Amino acid sequence: MKLKNFLHWTVLVPVISGLFYLGGFLVDSVISNILGGLLLFGSVLAAVHHAEVIAHKVGEPYGTIILAICITILEVGLIISFMLSGGEGAITYARDTVFAAVMLILNGILGACIWIGAAKYKEQFFMRSSGTTYLVSLVAILVLTLILPNYTSSVRGPFYTEAQLIFVSLACLVIYGTFLRVQTVRHRNFFVIEEEDHTTHEADPPSLPKTFLSLALLIVSLAVVIFMAKGLSPVIEDFVENIGSPRALVGVIIATVVLLPEGFAAIRAAKNNQIQTSINLGLGSALASVGLTIPAVSMVCIWFDIPFVLGLDMKSIILLALSVFIVMLSLSRGKTNIMYGAVLIVNLAAYIFTVIVP
Repeated sequence: MKLKNFLHWTVLVPVISGLFYLGGFLVDSVISNILGGLLLFGSVLAAVHHAEVIAHKVGEPYGTIILAICITILEVGLIISFMLSGGEGAITYARDTVFAAVMLILNGILGACIWIGAAKYKEQFFMRSSGTTYLVSLVAILVLTLILPNYTSSVRGPFYTEAQLIFVSLACLVIYGTFLRVQTVRHRNFFVIEEEDHTTHEADPPSLPKTFLSLALLIVSLAVVIFMAKGLSPVIEDFVENIGSPRALVGVIIATVVLLPEGFAAIRAAKNNQIQTSINLGLGSALASVGLTIPAVSMVCIWFDIPFVLGLDMKSIILLALSVFIVMLSLSRGKTNIMYGAVLIVNLAAYIFTVIVP
């Protein structure tokens, strides 16, 4: 393997970030926090890059599944890091982050992909059955995890009891596991368009040594991101408090950091007239974000006896229902146009505005 492969930024940034954290340089100072934040974001980009290398090796639809699981591991690590920091808003971080991730994906990533793709190609075509399969699974999990807790009576408030958490976690895993079997075995043709127009030449798959190097660096990058986030969590909480915004903004920040690299990948696919890949990336990440994150966080919270809120307030439920309904309509015909993207982007703006100005 060539030396330049080891001098690439995707190799150097995780290594430097790990040394920065282990060397005790992440201290309470402005310069240290800025450097730590830059290294954290760089490590997220590096993690997604290495996941993309592995995904390119294994091909579709397995590639988008790997990316989605990678994003979920990052999300779970960041949520647990913030919850264990014991801040004032720790009890709602899981709910706020998962809800923010879903809203950013449905309105932001999908909206941008549809708008940019339609602006360039007028209409883009995809497998309508893929959107239906994603949304059936996603809607069921969203209702079970973020809406139903408000209407159970075993405990007061938007909480689940331990038994209810275990049941809902198992239900999420069953739905997600069944979806994976449908996507990869029984109905793989729903998620792949063989004749999709690739306007750019697709590079050859990476070699086996490069793939194993990316796997090792992916593990290092994920670990670095989690530890760096734990060290920076008080800084982010103080920033949100100082600007006078609600604690829900912390969840938006966490979700944005995690999803931004994958958002770029989905938009790049839409620009290359690969809207099916964009939909696989977006809705696959949304499904994994809820279907895997909630069970993982639930297990940690049960183990460490940490209470956490799951149920959304009525304003958030309305925004979530609006987003899901518009995505359903947008994906119902098997082709996109610029109107769908514009409406979704406006929904995203409304969500972020009501987070900052509730």
